[in-house]
Amino acid sequence: MDAAVSKPAAPTVERSVADQRMRKLLLLPENGPKVSIFEAQQAFSKSIAISATRCLVTYVALPLLAPIVDLTGTVGGILGLVLSAISMTAIFFAARRFFAADHKYRWAYAGVGAAIYVLLIVGIVADVRHLLS
Repeated sequence: MDAAVSKPAAPTVERSVADQRMRKLLLLPENGPKVSIFEAQQAFSKSIAISATRCLVTYVALPLLAPIVDLTGTVGGILGLVLSAISMTAIFFAARRFFAADHKYRWAYAGVGAAIYVLLIVGIVADVRHLLS
């Protein structure tokens, strides 16, 4: 093989200004290669499973366990903060995969993820207020 022969350059992907800004926000390389759509959908499934688990624990398990185990004090608030942080992290990484794959539903997921972030932030504020009172 001749050492002077170089590999062909990877094709560049044309992205909108909004996509470029979102990629920057998600800490993705601006002109990075696409990742597998399968990976994006797998990350989405994990994110939904984590969020569903958080909701079940927060809104079903904790209220049922509260009379049995004292979760009304700091334990419940701290548990809520931890579960919210885990959910927010899962949503962030799923969004990264969607945008890295240039998935056709990446903006729909971003909207759903943003709405869930707002709800989680409201919950975090409530938990912090409860812990500080």
